Amino acid sequence: MKITILGAGVIGVTSAYYLARAGHEVTVIDRQAGPALETSFANAGEVSFGYCSPWAAPGIPQKAMKWIFMEHAPLILRPKLDAAMLSWMLKMLMNCTSERYALNKSRMLRLADYSRLALAEVRSDTGIAYDERMQGTLQLFRTEAQLEASAKDVKALAADGIPYEVLDPDGCIRAEPALGHVRHKIVGGLLTPKDETGDCFKFTNALAAKAESMGVRFQWGTGILGLEVEGGAVKAVVTDRGRILSDSIVVALGSYSPILVKPHGISLPVYPVKGYSLTIPITDASRAPESTVMDETYKIAITRLGDRIRVGGMAEISGYTNDLGLARRRTLEHSVTDLFPGGDISRADFWSGLRPMTPDGTPVIGATKIRNLYLNTGHGTLGWTMSCGSAKVLADIVSGRKADIETKDLAVSRYAA
Repeated sequence: MKITILGAGVIGVTSAYYLARAGHEVTVIDRQAGPALETSFANAGEVSFGYCSPWAAPGIPQKAMKWIFMEHAPLILRPKLDAAMLSWMLKMLMNCTSERYALNKSRMLRLADYSRLALAEVRSDTGIAYDERMQGTLQLFRTEAQLEASAKDVKALAADGIPYEVLDPDGCIRAEPALGHVRHKIVGGLLTPKDETGDCFKFTNALAAKAESMGVRFQWGTGILGLEVEGGAVKAVVTDRGRILSDSIVVALGSYSPILVKPHGISLPVYPVKGYSLTIPITDASRAPESTVMDETYKIAITRLGDRIRVGGMAEISGYTNDLGLARRRTLEHSVTDLFPGGDISRADFWSGLRPMTPDGTPVIGATKIRNLYLNTGHGTLGWTMSCGSAKVLADIVSGRKADIETKDLAVSRYAA
């Protein structure tokens, strides 16, 4: 088939790779000048197959009230007169129950573990490099309350067969030797040893080059204006450079996906939740992380990417704004310098991106009520983690094959009720 993919972030590019590998003729359209120049550009660098949880969790509403008054809050809310924001927040609150948390986390772990195998497959098949490491994620607890609260995550990991280790302070230091400098600040940790790290921007660009060598066409600098639907089926993409006829279309536009499909009666509860990052040159490797450390107090991930430290996190609900708030930078700086003072903060690059979040944390992958129109979006903070698995699932669905994992509860139809 002739397939057009809208969006060239890590989700769009991995989708192009798998669809090309399945024998389709693929075109990718993006408004930017190259791959991964928006949300995939400078994310936290985690590939978190085990550290994989919905933001909607029991106790979050109460924690959110406390976070409002914190100087270094992990959640920032800038309310505005926006029906989509209000609707999304209400749906998220409905998912903050133990039952919904367990269900959503199970879905996420299923897809993330499948993606772990798919990423290894891509690495083996292509030989691409992206500052990758396979040394796990350490969720670091500074308080006994945090350690005790991790029991629900341990239970979910055990239920899904995901390897994990609960560590005391000495165990944390064995996993991340640089933490020896701050042992007095550590109560314990949860290690998910199958997790990986890597530069999403480097990966996406390398895979885009590989896809191009397989025949995928990339059309850069092209604005997407709408979809042309006729007789209940999608026929073309309307761009600022003309119409592009397609047998099938895949929407992988991240936070902008709902805007494109809404005129055609598809209610897609994906909303932008802004995250921030710093990329810091390493000046003292003995005081830098080996892999990813998740500072549970501030929900900040501190990741080693070659000769750099990537510090990423926070969730700011403020609509489609991409401004860089200095208060957010101070939070990132506070977390990394408190644990790993091994980088040159004065030379740090500050960035923000809009994560496409669903209320339940699970992405939306698969067919829509419009024939030949497919979605691959809503991955939130886990787009890099779930990209290869999501793309492989999508390629199977589009090609009419049965996917290797259950996909019914990933479709947009789960929101129909």
